[in-house]
This record gives sequence, structure tokens and C-alpha cells, in this order.
Amino acid sequence: MPPTPPLLGPGPAVAGPGPAVADGPGASRAPAHPRCEHCPDDALYDVELISARAALAQGRWQSARSLLLHTGDDWDRRGHRATVLAGEPYAGAWAREWLLAEPGSAGAATLYALTLVRRALRGKEEPDRAREACAGAAALAPADPTPWLGLLLLARHLGTDEETRRVFGEVRRRHPEHHHAHHLMAARIAETEARGTYELCAFAERAAAEAPADSPLAVLPVVAYTERHRVLAATGRAPADPATAGHWAEPSALRALGAAFDWWLEWGIEEHPRRYVDLNHLAHATFGAGRYAESAALFQRIGRHATPAPWSYLDRDPCAAFRAARERTLGG
Repeated sequence: MPPTPPLLGPGPAVAGPGPAVADGPGASRAPAHPRCEHCPDDALYDVELISARAALAQGRWQSARSLLLHTGDDWDRRGHRATVLAGEPYAGAWAREWLLAEPGSAGAATLYALTLVRRALRGKEEPDRAREACAGAAALAPADPTPWLGLLLLARHLGTDEETRRVFGEVRRRHPEHHHAHHLMAARIAETEARGTYELCAFAERAAAEAPADSPLAVLPVVAYTERHRVLAATGRAPADPATAGHWAEPSALRALGAAFDWWLEWGIEEHPRRYVDLNHLAHATFGAGRYAESAALFQRIGRHATPAPWSYLDRDPCAAFRAARERTLGG
């Protein structure tokens, strides 16, 4: 596969969605609203991950070890599980204990590095220390893109355009379809592109075209258009309501949305660990475009499985935004 060309234009990044980090015990999964069945959980309803996370919170790091061991080289799932485990408030301490027990463990080194990334993104750790930890974990597992995902999380928020491109290239070299990495890049490009949206659309369309037919990267162009609207609205260049902005009325946006919805009908994404992220993006976009029959089908499939993005964009309460769209579409 040819290397990805330069993607990022110059210019300052605008305020965007913050990194998904836990800020205290249970912050990543405690319901924001009592008795709310739609409050997002970073684990995305992965039952084995939820169990290992609960065990890790009690100091039983062996469950995390077993989970990552059995995840193997399912790189999207490994990245998802490792980043969620790293959000457990005491994950760093238990990862250090695991490292003491198994000094050469790539899983322990990766989990520990990701805990430092989370802390660095909250301003509670030196970014260089997190980078060094990720580099050490990468040396222990040269084929694993997960330590590089940690570096990309740092670069997406704290790094230069050159650093972000380089790290994304390293992730992609190990797993060309890496789902989380492509979403991070779409958000970064949207925030830094200074000359329209050509690079953002080209990036998303190229990724979708190069991926296998059953790859959920088929939804990436919709994600890119959503990121574009988020940035335009945050900088006062578009109304916050996509319908008022006419965002999904643009022919290119409509084509991307139609193609992504048709892909979902044909292929589905039942086994992908981050499938609810894509389903929520599609539901959000079809709802914003006034395509209520399509959004109804998506909300039925999503059930209670809301995700923070994109419902939280523009400082909205994700639970309230999800519920409002779902109730309007399904009638209660």
C-alpha cells in the first residue's frame, strides 16, 4: 500500500472535542443522569472488557492480562480494549505491578504507556514521559499499532502536523484500516486545515476507497463531514444546527451519507469493536439531514448504545441530544 501523502494544512487548531479520559473514579462509565439508560460507556458494551475493567479497578490486573492476551492481533479490538482499560483511575499503579511481575511484557508496557497518555492529556503528566513509555512498548511489540495509537492520541491534541502525520503513518503501516486512528486523523485535519475542506474529504474518501469492501472505514466520509461542521460551528462560520446550516444538503455530503447508509444495509458492522461509534455517526447524520426513515432504522439498531461522539459536539449533553433525536425519530 502506498504511503499516505501529507494531509494536514497549516493553521491553528480550533477548540474541539476533548480526549476521552477518565477524570476520577468511575468517570468514564458512571451515568451522567440517574436512571438514564443512554449514558455512554467508553467500553462500548464489550462484556469481556467491562469485566476486566472491573477486576482491574479492584487490583486484579491478571484479568486485563488475560483479556489482552486473548485479543491477540485483532488490532482494532486490542486498541479499543487497551485504551479503555487505561482509563481506569488506578490502571497506572496496577500496570506497574504487572510490569514488576513480568518485566518484558508488551501488554503491561502498552497499558502503562496508555495510562501515561491519558494523564498527559489531562495535564497531569509530562507528555515526553508518555511518549517515551509508548516508544518502549512499541519496541517490545514491533507489529502492534497500539503503542503508536497512544502516540497518535498525544499528537492529535499536543503535537505538530508533521508529528501527527508521521505517527499516523506508523499506525497505518501496521494496520492500514485502523479505525480509531482514522477517526483521530479526521478530527485533527478538520481542525487544522486552512484552505477549505479538500484535504479532509480527500483523506476520508481515499481511506474508504482503499479499504476492503466490508471495512467500516466506508463510514469515514460521513465522520469527516460531521467533523467539518463541528469546526465550522465552533468558529462561528456555520449555525450549530446542521439543518439550519444546510450542511447535509450539499451534494457531496449527501453522496457520502447515501453511500455509507447503503454500505451499512449491505454489510453491517456487527462484529467490529467500535461499531457503535459508526452507528451513532450515521444516526446523527441521517437525523441532521432530515432522513428520518433511515435514522429510525439506525436508532432501532443502536438501542440504548449511545456514544459520546458526535452527540456531545458543540458542548451538548450527549445523553440529552441522543434522546431528543431518538424520540423525535421514533416517536418516544
